[in-house]
Amino acid sequence: MKRKKRRLSARAHRKLWGSIFISNWVIGFLIFMAFPLVYSLYMSFHHLEILASGLKVEYRGLAHYKTILFENGRYLYEGLIPFLREALLMIPVIVIFALLIAIMLNQKFAGRTAFRVIFFLPVIFTTGQVIEEFMAQGEGDIEFLSRYNISSFVTELLPGSWAAPIISVLGSFVLVLWYSGVQILIFLAGRQTISHSIYEAARMDGATPWETFWKITLPEMVPFILLNTIYTVVDLFTFPTNPVIDMVNTADYGLSSALAWIYFSIILVFLGIIFFLFSRISRRTHAYR
Repeated sequence: MKRKKRRLSARAHRKLWGSIFISNWVIGFLIFMAFPLVYSLYMSFHHLEILASGLKVEYRGLAHYKTILFENGRYLYEGLIPFLREALLMIPVIVIFALLIAIMLNQKFAGRTAFRVIFFLPVIFTTGQVIEEFMAQGEGDIEFLSRYNISSFVTELLPGSWAAPIISVLGSFVLVLWYSGVQILIFLAGRQTISHSIYEAARMDGATPWETFWKITLPEMVPFILLNTIYTVVDLFTFPTNPVIDMVNTADYGLSSALAWIYFSIILVFLGIIFFLFSRISRRTHAYR
């Protein structure tokens, strides 16, 4: 009975500390974000007009949603579909790049700390305005792409609907990789959770580095790959160059609110698909073990 009480008290102690750590976010959300979210949902069913005497709010029902989804495609589809194609290309590039860099930075070599700082510094210094200015100046592309006219080969080999997103990703490739600092940090922390004794046992059994990567490192990093994929999706969907974000900032508050909630629903669907795929992968990984 004493052991059982100790276990329960330890579990309650962990839950208490977890609640304390998350309470700051919960309090901040309730104070600063809950009311604006609920009010924007309310305004998405209304039309707001600013008059000299004050604000005039008129109930419109689902009119804004019908306009965005069925009547005027420029509010959502013209900007969203090309951006989704770019996101489908950017997400695996960023996650794979961050994983490889994290594995490299986990090795022991001279200047390792300096390289870790270098990869994370752009996350601190690059704001939305800085990114937009760099991209406006064409500083995000790789020089050899323009030197060898890679874009013309892409347009010849692929249909226009996919050639344009690929060229856009290549044109901002450096800036996209600049946003990999947080993902690298998460992967680096995840890599350090794997015990060195596992790798020593694998070496004693004659496993090569390639085999240890596929059979030890990658399966153990699946939860961190999921976390980084979610972070990358949210980061890209709020990227400064996102055309839908510009649409949300229009003068019509009711229409902008409806567009924001539709966009939020699309992000939730996107994240739901990712959760579903990773749950299938994790089940297969545990079954294989």
